[in-house]
Amino acid sequence: QVQFVESGGGLVQPGGSLRLSCAASGSVFPIGAMGWYRQAPGKQRDLVATITRGSSTNYADSVKGRFTISRDNAKNTVYLQMNSLKPEDTAVYYCYVNTNTNTYWGQGTQVTVSS
Repeated sequence: QVQFVESGGGLVQPGGSLRLSCAASGSVFPIGAMGWYRQAPGKQRDLVATITRGSSTNYADSVKGRFTISRDNAKNTVYLQMNSLKPEDTAVYYCYVNTNTNTYWGQGTQVTVSS
């Protein structure tokens, strides 16, 4: 069984910042890639950023230069620093972890960017 603890979502004004975190525990070892997707109302779930165990990163074009993904392998935790937030970043953000056999998803955290 896998458990996730996600935190850091909330309401922020345009131009503001938020930091999401997602800690995985349980039967998820060894962990490979980790990352974040997001889903806005009425839209599909889209990739935001990924990070390999060796810390190679990949970002959606829409967040490059504004978002930074990082991880702490000792804590099985992935982070997403989000700066210069825009209203179009509003969505539920889901973390995920890959193991050798499965992909596991967090429960999601709401991010709302609005004045």
